[in-house]
Amino acid sequence: MGLLFAIANICGGLLLGLTTLDKWDGEKNFFNKIAGFLAPFQTVIGGVLVVLGLLSVIRSGGLIGAIYSVASILGGLLLLTDVFSKVPALEDALRKISDKLMPFKAIIGICLIVIGLLRLF
Repeated sequence: MGLLFAIANICGGLLLGLTTLDKWDGEKNFFNKIAGFLAPFQTVIGGVLVVLGLLSVIRSGGLIGAIYSVASILGGLLLLTDVFSKVPALEDALRKISDKLMPFKAIIGICLIVIGLLRLF
């Protein structure tokens, strides 16, 4: 579960932090190519982040692990924004949360990359 969670964090971070990473990259478009490859899997990556983040919060014993898990859940919610319209019962609440998180999309993305790399090592 740990390796899958780390990879999902890195992939989700690349998708969410693309605007900032693209500025750092310059003319090479390296991150745009990776994001183009990962874009069809956005819903799957978001679902994995939310589910494994919730499981990690339940199992987490420390404050740092809980912070990592909450960041992963927030990133997963941002990635699942398109899916929220298909769940009428929860659409309003989930859309409000997603809209409030949208200004922090790039920051959460960069945090997910760092969290994923820290979990790998």
